[in-house]
Amino acid sequence: MTTTAVARRSLRDRLSDRRVFLAVLVVALGALMSVLSPYFLQVGNLLAMTQYGAVIGLLALGQALVILGGRGGIDLSVGSVLSLSGIVMGLLAQNAGLSPWVAALVTVVFGGLLGSVNGFMIARLGLPPLIVTLSTLFLYGALAQVLTGGGQLGGFDGGGFPALGQSAILGVPTQVLLVLAPMYALAIWAQNRTAFGRRLHQAGTSDRAAGLAGIDVRRLRFRLYVLSGALAALGAVVTNAWLLTARPSAGTGMELQAITIAVLGGIDIFGGRGHLSGVLLALAVVVVLSWGLQLAQVGNSVQTGILGLVLVGAALLNNLIGRKAAG
Repeated sequence: MTTTAVARRSLRDRLSDRRVFLAVLVVALGALMSVLSPYFLQVGNLLAMTQYGAVIGLLALGQALVILGGRGGIDLSVGSVLSLSGIVMGLLAQNAGLSPWVAALVTVVFGGLLGSVNGFMIARLGLPPLIVTLSTLFLYGALAQVLTGGGQLGGFDGGGFPALGQSAILGVPTQVLLVLAPMYALAIWAQNRTAFGRRLHQAGTSDRAAGLAGIDVRRLRFRLYVLSGALAALGAVVTNAWLLTARPSAGTGMELQAITIAVLGGIDIFGGRGHLSGVLLALAVVVVLSWGLQLAQVGNSVQTGILGLVLVGAALLNNLIGRKAAG
């Protein structure tokens, strides 16, 4: 193969990479939104936009890990886990009198326990992920409502806890700099540089091949659901620090956004393939689109429709680019 052919093949591979496509899409959407709203490119708005995406970004990360694990992995319960975990944190802080920071730590552990319920039924009992997590979506959401009677809880204004959701470091929202960015950096490093990442892709590609390689697939998938639950609970901690109230409906609908971001980011819905860095770029796409449409005063129903059209168009265009590159 000639040098020119190799260079051409390399260029095609890069153009077919979902991450390149998403980076271009972020820039294009940013330009479009700046036309729709003169406030979009203001520094304060751009920083607020990253703050807006911190919570859903944590849920999308957990969702991506579960899907990568293969065998139809999906976690429809993440929104309800966020809601219930936030309420438990409120009960610990307001009713039990715990420091918000201690309550936050307990909440993340509690979220992991909620995820372990999904993991046990799916990985150990072999039940379908869609059915299990749909059931816990309703169960956890109902518990959040029952524990509060539909009301809200507080108790998060002590110990400097509000700084986690309402302050900035060097102009960057604290929850982005100290929570979202480290979580993605750690996950991307683990995927690309550790045995965990190799096992994740092997299990997602083939149970049998992973088993022959000595990987305990059931244990791995169980841990992925625990991670998903813990990340959703961490999202609840960030939400409580931002809003200073725990609401039983805080995570309603977020599970669909999380799945959308994971799949748009290039995570193969059948597992085993995809990059978490692509999920981060997909998060940027969804946040830019949603925030820009809000600034342009577009209604929620229209926003949902536009988001759906963009996602379908992005998938079609990206597949077209991939086919041309393969040719």
